Amino acid sequence: MPTLGSLPTDMPELRLTFVWGDPKRVGAKEVAGVVTMAPEQLLNDGVPGNLPDSSLVLITSAVPFRLRGRITTVLETLLQHMSRKGSPGLIVSAVPGARQPFPQPVMDQAKRLDVPLLTTTAPAERWEGVHDEIQQFRLRLAERRASQLSSLVQELPAQLADSRAMQRIADWLARVLDVQVLVSEPERVLAASPATAAEQLAQAIIQQSIDAGLPDAPSRPHTQLIPLVPTSGVDTVLAVARRIPFDEADLRLLRHAAKLLGLVDQAHREYRAASDASRAARSAAFELLLDGEVAKARRVMTSMVPGLLEPDTARVFVVETEQAHRDAAVRRCSAAIGHHALVVPDSRRARRIIIVHPIRSEEDNGAAVSAELTYLVGAFGTHSSLGGSGVYSMTLLADALHEAITAQSFAALQPDPVALSVHESDLVGLLPQAEAQHWARHLLSPLMRDGAQWESMRETLPAALAYPYTVAARRLHLHRNTVMRRAARAAELLDMNFGRVGDRIIVALALEMVTQRETAVPAALTGAEPPALKGLLAAPQVQAWAQTLVRPVQADRRDLLTTARAWLAFDTHVEPASRALGLSEVTVRSHLRALENHMQRDLATLSGVRDLHVSLHVATGNPGLLADHPDDGLCIMA
Repeated sequence: MPTLGSLPTDMPELRLTFVWGDPKRVGAKEVAGVVTMAPEQLLNDGVPGNLPDSSLVLITSAVPFRLRGRITTVLETLLQHMSRKGSPGLIVSAVPGARQPFPQPVMDQAKRLDVPLLTTTAPAERWEGVHDEIQQFRLRLAERRASQLSSLVQELPAQLADSRAMQRIADWLARVLDVQVLVSEPERVLAASPATAAEQLAQAIIQQSIDAGLPDAPSRPHTQLIPLVPTSGVDTVLAVARRIPFDEADLRLLRHAAKLLGLVDQAHREYRAASDASRAARSAAFELLLDGEVAKARRVMTSMVPGLLEPDTARVFVVETEQAHRDAAVRRCSAAIGHHALVVPDSRRARRIIIVHPIRSEEDNGAAVSAELTYLVGAFGTHSSLGGSGVYSMTLLADALHEAITAQSFAALQPDPVALSVHESDLVGLLPQAEAQHWARHLLSPLMRDGAQWESMRETLPAALAYPYTVAARRLHLHRNTVMRRAARAAELLDMNFGRVGDRIIVALALEMVTQRETAVPAALTGAEPPALKGLLAAPQVQAWAQTLVRPVQADRRDLLTTARAWLAFDTHVEPASRALGLSEVTVRSHLRALENHMQRDLATLSGVRDLHVSLHVATGNPGLLADHPDDGLCIMA
């Protein structure tokens, strides 16, 4: 950026002379352009209201003596306006040898407002095009600085723990600004460019402090000392020196470089602080937890994070990210939640990080830690995902890890790469999306052939399938008969019986796919035979989801599976199910509540019944698939 001090040197033909203002003090003022005006213009039109910021003002001809009295007031007003706009100075054309081109009141006003006053003896035509030249210079300078900043950012390493990163940035600074560079702390040099910079800069810095109070100090390198940020509690500085002064743009570039060097320095310190002994101890504690040796794991962690593993229950989270970024991800996770959880890289898988979060009370469900991990995974990038487990006893941490790994595998398949629990995973999101969309559209095609009919069906059926018709009508603000008529018409077109829970589940699942999942059917599938529901449910992620839901049900000493199958066989009616089982209705209802607790599903909702039905089919084969709706419906097989 041109400055008031550099303009006389860069453009000597302008013949600029300072009348008031020390060039050394005010010379750093930036010049954004030149605004020219004649004395008569000022007298007739007054001070312009649209004076650009940081622009010189040039009065293009000497002020006639006869007009001095009238123009003094106008110039004082102009100076006030220039001060508000950050104008670097006021220039008046003068004839060579003129003693006092400015009236004394104007001189006094300029001193009060700290607006430099200059004269030019160059003819007016010499000033033509100066404004455009300054604009072009500013544009070239801005482009160069933008290129420099972009180049500086490119010097950042892929891993901030890269031991050569600081030296590469120092070399870049030395090359771009033609300076000597030293990055150091009181005890040691961190980077120097060239290699001799350490010795030479040390001398220059000492001499600068000696020369600071001397008015006629000899010409020596100009130096800058900039603390690295963010600070790390250590006096780490960037020192640079060269023979010519630094302008404001150079200083801004140096400050940006110092910030990046500070980030690298901070990363190095954190990396060194995470010693091998600490990592080994945490890994050992985790392995002991997996083996059920909770007391031993607590003893290992006592000296590092006292009380961390004291609770009897915990959640496990699994983060997967790019292998090259895992160490950095471990450090970020440890910095964020290390006082609340055990964070270890998985020794068995190079992309995985495992987090054990002890749960300290029944009210603590780990929401704060899971929220922080969700944020971090989003910051790690598109190739990262997060899975979580439910709350497990410390002695069953291996089971919790298995659930978290399963949840993470679900998360990796979905647009939102977070699944905080297998139980919270949605069946619809786990199905192969394109194939499931093809299946659903084929199943619902009789309803979709007529546009008006489809609009009414997609509005009514989700509620009509999930609730009694009276409740559905109230929720939809429709008459009960309207809901019944539309549901009956849909059942007829689909050749379904909505009195059967299996038929309701199938149609509701297809409706959710078509109305809430906007996945396009690939052209390769459009003309092909639609897939079978049985094939969709055979996807590995659905198998894992079903096994996880059913496992605690199978572990219950009560025969909950038999109760569930009977209840589903009688379309979720308790009374006939209890008679068929030879149990009281109270016992059947108690079994259903146990199923809800184990599977974390509300069996009063169609989605809860659907997940029970599908998970039992996938995990145990019973209930099975209906024969009268090939591969599309569900039925109960005794």
